[in-house]
Amino acid sequence: MQPITPCLWFDGKAEEAARFYVSLLPNSRIDTVTPYVVETPGGKPGETMMVEFTLNGAPYLALNGGPHFSFTPALSLIIVCDSQDEIDRLWAALGEGGREIQCGWITDRYGLSWQVTPRALLEWNKDPDTAKAQRVMTAMMGMVKLDIAALQAAYNG
Repeated sequence: MQPITPCLWFDGKAEEAARFYVSLLPNSRIDTVTPYVVETPGGKPGETMMVEFTLNGAPYLALNGGPHFSFTPALSLIIVCDSQDEIDRLWAALGEGGREIQCGWITDRYGLSWQVTPRALLEWNKDPDTAKAQRVMTAMMGMVKLDIAALQAAYNG
C-alpha cells in the first residue's frame, strides 16, 4: 500500500498553488501535471486537472475540482520550524494575500490553513511539569505569529 496522500481541492488554481508551496520548503517538487481530457465542472480539455507534488518529502495532490468546495481551518497543514527566522520567512510568504489567525495559524491566499510552529513548542507542551506547559500554552494563546523567545521565557518562568 502506498502512503496516504492528501488531496487539496482548488477552483482553477491547483498548479499555481502547488508551485507556490514547493517554493517554500526544502525537499519539495512538482512531480506530475495532468490535464483534463474531457470537460468537467473543474476544467476544460487541456487545462490542469491535477498536480502531484511533494512537500518536504511527503506526497500531495492538488485537484482543480471547481467552485463546489472550499477549505476550512478544520484541516490545516503543520510546518514544524527550528528557528524564528524560518517561522518569519514562512509566515511572510503564506500571509501574502492570506489572513493571520491566532496561535501560529495562518490562511494562505488559496484559503488553505497552516500552522507555523516551533519544534520546541511541541516538546514544551508535553513537559511533565504542568506549570511550565501551562505557562507556554497561556503565552501561545495570546500570540498570532509564534515567537520562540517569548515562548521560551514563558516556559522558563
